[in-house]
Amino acid sequence: MPEPQTLALISTGFVGFITQYARKHFREVKKAFDLTIAGIGIVMAAPAIFFTAIVIKIVSPGPVFFKQERVGWGGRPFYIYKLRTMRLDAEKSTGPVWAQEDDPRLIRFGRLIRKAHIDELPQLFNVLKGDMSIVGPRPERPVFVEKLSKEISDYHKRVNVKPGITGLAQVWHKYDETITDVRKKVKYDLLYIKEMCLMVDLRILLRTVIVSAQGKGAR
Repeated sequence: MPEPQTLALISTGFVGFITQYARKHFREVKKAFDLTIAGIGIVMAAPAIFFTAIVIKIVSPGPVFFKQERVGWGGRPFYIYKLRTMRLDAEKSTGPVWAQEDDPRLIRFGRLIRKAHIDELPQLFNVLKGDMSIVGPRPERPVFVEKLSKEISDYHKRVNVKPGITGLAQVWHKYDETITDVRKKVKYDLLYIKEMCLMVDLRILLRTVIVSAQGKGAR
């Protein structure tokens, strides 16, 4: 029977090997991580998506899901999927605008759905398609990307990685209200891109669960 010191040394060496492998092959590891979490997540989220879809259909005319163009990895556009929480004509008179506190455009129960982050769950299918990652900078609409890229010098660097369902900026900063908020979030996004590794993704994912349970970061 090996002595405790020997077992500890073997265990440390094994953990070190796994850590080095994950760092060296991070892209492959991250892809496998994304697909695994997305697959498990879809199975676990299916009842919540189904029930919420029924509620949306009852309280608001129109489709249950909606897709919206976003800017993805390398600046390539893609369509993000969500459960609809706003009226069909939400931006008819205003054009593209950010969500706001107690948004009058929300349908009945829309605020509750957003607060619980249930509307974001269909993005797990975006992960399976390869458009998004579980963790990464949140993707923005083309109109806002064009505008913010002119006002924030490093904003364009956010597309150097796949966008994510959640990210460092989302779990450590409040919802965007001003250009100052966006500047702060960009700093978080760039820090994530610089330090990204499997352990960082796991920590952000755990933090996301905590934030979602507290109903923070959503409007």
